[in-house]
Amino acid sequence: MKTDRIVVITGAAGGMGKLAVERFLANGDTVVATDTSDKALKLLVDSQEPEAKLHTVVGDISKEEDCGRVAALASDVGGRVDVLVNVAGFFPMQTFDEMTADDFRKVVDINLTGTFLMIKAMAPLLRGRGWGRIVNIGSASVFEGVADQVHYVAAKSGLFGLSRSLARVFGKDGITVNVVTPGLTVTPAVKANMPPELIDQQIKLRALPREETGHDLIGAIFFLASPDADFISGQTVNVDGGKHML
Repeated sequence: MKTDRIVVITGAAGGMGKLAVERFLANGDTVVATDTSDKALKLLVDSQEPEAKLHTVVGDISKEEDCGRVAALASDVGGRVDVLVNVAGFFPMQTFDEMTADDFRKVVDINLTGTFLMIKAMAPLLRGRGWGRIVNIGSASVFEGVADQVHYVAAKSGLFGLSRSLARVFGKDGITVNVVTPGLTVTPAVKANMPPELIDQQIKLRALPREETGHDLIGAIFFLASPDADFISGQTVNVDGGKHML
């Protein structure tokens, strides 16, 4: 297993992002973590051991200048990026009839355009050493559609095309690009925003009939970021407890 990598993680202070940060730190990697909340990032830092190789920067990935600031910090910390994990997302529930064009653009900007902007900003730091990893977090909702998340499902569907095309762009540099598609994952944000009956419904539809947690996803993310996945690129790893069998 590679250690001492420079790993950039977006959405790093959220439930899934925080677990990813902790897994890479435990592996001996240096983590550059970004999120929109300075307070949440401070809590993330305070929750780690003092010697943890963790560096944080507040940023909105839908803004090009913020992505540039994350890249600048990664350059200052290690002069390169070995792994980029795009966790940051925004998943409001909203009916199509009440959805405005601005609502649609905001969700697409965070979930799709933001991923593009982060990859664009990190590309010069990823290239040049013949090895690298980009792991994008999608959503298993794209396999069936969700009536009250038209904008979100559209954005996450776009990650497939983005990731597959970029796998061809970056392949000559030895950099893989893959997608992990979680099912409905019970993070604090999901508990706060999703109806309990929706969570119960998802459980009933799974081959493994239980709640999905952030811990269920970290193994797939960490595997795709490892040398064990050297010949896997442009792929989708679905982690939803067997609800969708692809």
